[in-house]
Amino acid sequence: MARDAGSVLIIGAGLAGFSAATQLRALGHEAPIMIVDSEAGSYDRPPLSKKLFTEDFSLDRLAFATAEELAEKRIVPRFGAAAMTLDPATGEVGLDDGTMLRADTILLATGGRARRLPIPGADLPGVHVLRTWDDAVGLRSAVQPGSRVAVVGAGLIGAELASSLRDAGAEVTLVDPVPVPLVPAIGELLAARLHEMHAPRGIRVVTGMTRAFVEANGALAVEVDGAEGAPIAPIPADVIVVGVGIIPNTGLAEAAGLEVDNGIIVDERYRTSAARVYAAGDVARTRSADGELERREEHWDAAQVSGKRVAAAILGEELPERGASWFWSDRHGIHLEATGRLSGTGEIVVRHGGEHPAVFLIEDGLLRGAAAIDDTQLVRAARRIIDQRIPVAAAELADSNVQLRSLLKAKR
Repeated sequence: MARDAGSVLIIGAGLAGFSAATQLRALGHEAPIMIVDSEAGSYDRPPLSKKLFTEDFSLDRLAFATAEELAEKRIVPRFGAAAMTLDPATGEVGLDDGTMLRADTILLATGGRARRLPIPGADLPGVHVLRTWDDAVGLRSAVQPGSRVAVVGAGLIGAELASSLRDAGAEVTLVDPVPVPLVPAIGELLAARLHEMHAPRGIRVVTGMTRAFVEANGALAVEVDGAEGAPIAPIPADVIVVGVGIIPNTGLAEAAGLEVDNGIIVDERYRTSAARVYAAGDVARTRSADGELERREEHWDAAQVSGKRVAAAILGEELPERGASWFWSDRHGIHLEATGRLSGTGEIVVRHGGEHPAVFLIEDGLLRGAAAIDDTQLVRAARRIIDQRIPVAAAELADSNVQLRSLLKAKR
């Protein structure tokens, strides 16, 4: 049933918070909406790793909306202000400048902060992370053509950043504890194919566990333990970047007495343990109807979807259906997309015939996941097949002459 949400205060101007604000207006909400964030604007994060060293890299180009567009939607931004206190009972929020705000409904979209390694030297000057605009500005200014850069973590962000750094003329070493990152996300075949692209493009790849960052004679070095703890020669670096995931920003919620467990706990309608407070995006962790705590989702698409769905929940409306998960990555001039899951139970099917293979996972005659390089149409069709639960056969998926779009048409 419809809910009178009243004034809405959104804490966090990332994709989830911005999507929630714009969706509230799209759904006809007329009461005041304010977004509060300690950062300088509301902007898109993926280009931080993908386009950091391009000439037109700027906050204005990354922004989701101009000041005029926000004003047109009657969304009031309060950037450069951090929320420090929250009283769920009254809806009062205290900012770091002493301002007290109050709203009828609070949405926590506080996201996460870059995880730092708990090792010696983690706080040395020259050791960077990449999560915020300020992180990006600092890293961009620290890297020059010829700079020796060690990137610790070869997942999506680390690999994308390594590619961008190489394009900027840096000498790049990429360090990760596993020989092939991303296997659970895209399957072993494609994960290996992607990881093998680094070396031919001049990126040194080191497999091992980072033990410490050290400084000597004005230079940095990364100390790494290789296979079975065997030491590897220290990796010299002018700049070190750590890309090993995020930690959810739950401090405000925890101090306010909300239920927290590696994320702010919400039900399937994004409600926290406080009546007027909702949470969405990277920071939210759903407890399903059967009581199971699900994993947090940290991809761009998940943040956008949760922002739109929480807007409906705030207004007491029916939540839009969720499609299969989807993410993408750009590196070394190629574009990867994946949807659904490519690990766990089921059968992996490989489609050859193009420059790169595509991979699928099927179980019980249904498609559960797909990934491909430079084939957006295939992944888009696969996602629709998953969502519509259209039966498929392994032979059809493996045959490069069978267009997935034809399966959609034939089996409706």
